[in-house]
Amino acid sequence: MSRLLRVVNSAFFSFPSRVDDVGQAVRVVGTTQIRDLALATSVMAMFDHIPREFVDMDSFWRHSLACGVIGRAVASRRGEHNVERFFAEGVLHDVGHLILYVHAPDEAREAMVRARVSGRPLHHCERDILGYDHADVGLALLRQWNLPEPFQEAVGHHHAPSRALLHPVDAAVAHVAELTVHALGSGRTGEEQVPPFDPAAWDLLGIALEDYPAVVEDAERQLSAALSFMGMA
Repeated sequence: MSRLLRVVNSAFFSFPSRVDDVGQAVRVVGTTQIRDLALATSVMAMFDHIPREFVDMDSFWRHSLACGVIGRAVASRRGEHNVERFFAEGVLHDVGHLILYVHAPDEAREAMVRARVSGRPLHHCERDILGYDHADVGLALLRQWNLPEPFQEAVGHHHAPSRALLHPVDAAVAHVAELTVHALGSGRTGEEQVPPFDPAAWDLLGIALEDYPAVVEDAERQLSAALSFMGMA
């Protein structure tokens, strides 16, 4: 609860007056939004024993938080009602990597080496070796957790948002956010190559290209707050 109040009172929300109790936080932010924020921050606490040969977890969560914050800023610019959903989707988009590092370490290691040597995207190499990739694993996990379909499609199709049948905007936001974070160099997930860009994703966002730098600037301000309330500043 103390973390929730730190989040609500941070620059992440920039409320004009201080929020002093959880009930007030729920009233001003919203029940669904609080749920989505809690989901994102709770998942971050679940994976703390990933071998460093795969990824530094501090760097992984920096990358994931940055994706979430940029996704939230994009959703805000689009006028979406629940921007915290897009934050949670961004934080979760690469969770399949962590499952592979734990449950298929040999195959994950081989895929990483093959991607590094060949210069091909990591998820392509995962498919060569396993027959599926980390996005498929993330999708399966979110289905098992019974999370809403927008979450499932954002995570499962963040490399190919045009394949999302029901919630393509969620997948497109996650896709563009990830590419933006790679360009900014904020954290890493074990992926050496920048994933290929799906031009159709940009069209789905409905944001003018000249407006996007302002979206990223706003997101960078929020990212500092997000890193701070997660104890990663």
